[in-house]
Amino acid sequence: MAIRFDGRVAIVTGAGNGLGRAHALGLASRGAKVVVNDFGGARDGTGGSLTPAETVVEEIRKAGGTAMADGADVSKFGQVTAMVERATKEWGSVDLLCANAGILRDKSFAKMDVADFAKVLDVHLVGTFYCCKAVWEGMRERNYGRIVLTTSSSGLFGNFGQANYGAAKAGMVGLMNVLAEEGRKNNIRVNTISPTAATRMTEELLPPQALALMRPEAITPAVEFLLSEDAPTRTIMGAGAGSFAVIKIIETEGVNLAQSDWTPDAIAAHFAEIDDVSKAKALQGAFEQTQKYVAQAAARAGIKL
Repeated sequence: MAIRFDGRVAIVTGAGNGLGRAHALGLASRGAKVVVNDFGGARDGTGGSLTPAETVVEEIRKAGGTAMADGADVSKFGQVTAMVERATKEWGSVDLLCANAGILRDKSFAKMDVADFAKVLDVHLVGTFYCCKAVWEGMRERNYGRIVLTTSSSGLFGNFGQANYGAAKAGMVGLMNVLAEEGRKNNIRVNTISPTAATRMTEELLPPQALALMRPEAITPAVEFLLSEDAPTRTIMGAGAGSFAVIKIIETEGVNLAQSDWTPDAIAAHFAEIDDVSKAKALQGAFEQTQKYVAQAAARAGIKL
């Protein structure tokens, strides 16, 4: 059965260009009413215009869909709240959120201004928190919500010159982990997309042949799946050029050392065993790590828990 969003209301931030535009068009084509949000600024977050969002709304309407443009700056909570209130008043709810808005201010860490670090975190991480916060109560009241955050391989794996962007994008995973746990009882599922595509943010980094393979539209099916009725929760999905993968944070089985070996020298001596990934697994919550360590220590001490 085809995934559809008939009767659902979606907000897509940063939807005036690139990935956000593709997501907004895709959701609308599958029946969602879409708030096309875009501040309309330059890649570094300066300036501002509603024209990009209005252009996408016009595309959706010409194709027979329903949409409205919104120019809220996601780094300003009052504007985000007003956007959610407007959508709720017009269409009755906000059921789906794709937090995609972002800017770039790349510099090596040695040359990075404090203001540029703070601004990128403000838009990406704090702005995503604001969007989630603004829709959360309504989703809880209706016992339904689907949220997709946008992380990046720069945060998950590292990339030169992107300390601000990488820190913000890694923060998305922590936010997802907690919101997915807190949202379970109210049927709110929270996932994260890690996209790589030809957009304003990557056009200067890749050759034309590679960019031709990396259309933003190739990411949208993963976003639609993660926003669907039967979506998983607490999943990081990588997507690009038609490839899709699941990314997991794993922990090795580790080694429990006797108290006499609680030294850096003993850790050095055992590091190959500590670093062995043959029995590594993805933990399902913070307390699972605590339980594992306590169980290992109890086993060494001969204590039955």
